[in-house]
Amino acid sequence: MSGHGFHVHGPHDHELEHAAHASKGSHAGQLAVVTAVLATVGALFAYMGGATQANAGLYKNDAAIKKTEASNQWNYYQAKSSKQNLAELAIELAPESRRAFYVDEVKRYKAEKNDIKAAAEKLEAESKAFDQRSDEQMHQHHRWAQATTALQIAIAMAAIALLTRRKWTEYAVYGLSAVGVALGAAAWFHL
Repeated sequence: MSGHGFHVHGPHDHELEHAAHASKGSHAGQLAVVTAVLATVGALFAYMGGATQANAGLYKNDAAIKKTEASNQWNYYQAKSSKQNLAELAIELAPESRRAFYVDEVKRYKAEKNDIKAAAEKLEAESKAFDQRSDEQMHQHHRWAQATTALQIAIAMAAIALLTRRKWTEYAVYGLSAVGVALGAAAWFHL
């Protein structure tokens, strides 16, 4: 440029000015940062989803163990019932001198059965509690998975937005990001 108001452009000056004006309106840097943040948050959500799924499996396993223990107690209860029935039959068939022994046996089996029944019912309740905890963890896992999926789609949309430079794709990135974060919050608060 000369001092007399006469301006001469070099061959590349026009392209540089055009690129500078285009980059001011572009959100490429902002989208790159948003993508990095989304990837980080998505990784955390994926970790939480995996952890809740593992917990659900552990609780389900504990429920099965307690159910088996309860079943064993009910089988023991049934065995005591059979012995009680035989003792009751023996009262009728045994000579008078042995009847008192079998009456005492019937009383003993009844008392033992009450304790066994209480233990079996306690184990069944524990099994149900573990099943419920497993179901809650699976529900939370699904929320984490939904949040992770929404963030992954937002990241893919960010790449499309960078390549196409379409405004609606940027809006889709922010919208899907908001959905993903909301689902993550729902998972965090067990909703």
